[in-house]
Amino acid sequence: MFVKEVDVKNQVGLHARPATFFIQKANEYKSAIWVEKEERRVNAKSLLGILSLGIVEGSAIRIIADGADEEQAVNSLVKLVESGFAE
Repeated sequence: MFVKEVDVKNQVGLHARPATFFIQKANEYKSAIWVEKEERRVNAKSLLGILSLGIVEGSAIRIIADGADEEQAVNSLVKLVESGFAE
């Protein structure tokens, strides 16, 4: 299991469009991947799950992966979040 915390910096947080980019990136990996905000954990490959967290600008989230490519998956998703989803 590999875990990293990242702060969401883009103005709109993880609304539909950035959440879709996030899910597409998560689906490139074989590992099981979750996003955790406060005490809630959801499947990172589920649009409804991600949207249900209500992630806004300034939110701290944890990206957790478990599997063969877990470290690469987490690092790639952290990089995407840090980039602000190119917004």
